Amino acid sequence: MHRPAFLCLFLALAALMPPASPEARAQTLDVDHRPLAHAAIQRGVDFLRQAQQPDGSWTPGPGPAVTGLVVALLLDQPDIGPKDPAVARGVDYLLSRVQADGSIRDGAQGILANYNTAICLSALSRLPDHPEAVRAVAAAQAFLIDLQWKPGMTPPGGAPINADHPFFGGAGYGRHGRPDMSNTQIMLQGLHDSGLDPEDPAFARALTFIARCQGIDDNQYFPRGTLVNDGGVIYATSINGEHPEIPVSYANPQAVDEARAGRPVSGLRGYGSMTYAAFKSFAYAKLAPDDPRVRGAQQWIQTHYTLDQNPGMPEAIGQQGLYYYYLTHARALHAWGHPTLTLTDGRTVHWAAALTHRLSSLQNADGSFVNTDGRWMENDPVLVSAYAVTALQHAAR
Repeated sequence: MHRPAFLCLFLALAALMPPASPEARAQTLDVDHRPLAHAAIQRGVDFLRQAQQPDGSWTPGPGPAVTGLVVALLLDQPDIGPKDPAVARGVDYLLSRVQADGSIRDGAQGILANYNTAICLSALSRLPDHPEAVRAVAAAQAFLIDLQWKPGMTPPGGAPINADHPFFGGAGYGRHGRPDMSNTQIMLQGLHDSGLDPEDPAFARALTFIARCQGIDDNQYFPRGTLVNDGGVIYATSINGEHPEIPVSYANPQAVDEARAGRPVSGLRGYGSMTYAAFKSFAYAKLAPDDPRVRGAQQWIQTHYTLDQNPGMPEAIGQQGLYYYYLTHARALHAWGHPTLTLTDGRTVHWAAALTHRLSSLQNADGSFVNTDGRWMENDPVLVSAYAVTALQHAAR
């Protein structure tokens, strides 16, 4: 068999591989990289410990979400438990932000309601023996499901939602604007971590929204040519509430100006953080390996694999969202369950070892991480270190 034909057959078979067993996952890191990962994690944990505020929070500016990220990663450390002083202070801070409507945020304002609640839900779900946390988890689940765009809801200044509406199934920062892939995958992360059944209608609705953001043949929601048909996933089905029918991708930032000028948008590209987030969401929803959505995202990942930048983004802005990309990269490939990726050029990548090597090389002497491009708060070493340590933990599992 000629090599190109053999490669195509091999990749087709790889796309049909079922999730790996727990025993296979245990071999994700080799004996050389496992100590490297654990050392980097420990340095990151040490940095985060000293960065905790007197009130128990970490980077409280956007709300309790960053605190939730740190509490979750601390609880995921085998030698750290709920009675650890830093964890206990962090949990108390999160619980102090629980609102009467079930959300977990600062005050009653709707800004960042989904983002803060979902991340804090993930953290508190790690405390099954804490009665107050258990109550908060149930209320937060209900809040997120209620917040998700579904029939019967009406966005500000817009038409009522139905199953064909661009907002359907998605989640945004709150009810004040359009949904996006990032908030939708964060919502699903919280629901997944807290044990919501993947057969729940909230998952099905979210998958509808995600699929409409993906460039595959089966997605005929937008006119052909609007999205690049390569399996990648864009940011949102709507540029904003005023133009709900016009999709947007940060990989094509110039298209925003085109859309606002009233010109048709075409060739929107998917990019790394959103495509891996979709791939992870498909795994959480237990889609079959031969599902076109799963195969499309996997093909994109095999074609665009890199750790040098957020793939799919223009090189000039490829460092934007880099650590968020590392986080979704690690969570997605861990959920997929295979220790290696076979790329379209024939190379085999041990993804966890490669990610561990990359992140270890980027860690600062004090154990922190920070992005040179500060967009999306990635100039905050606490947030970025939480992303990086969580990614390393998934690589080391």
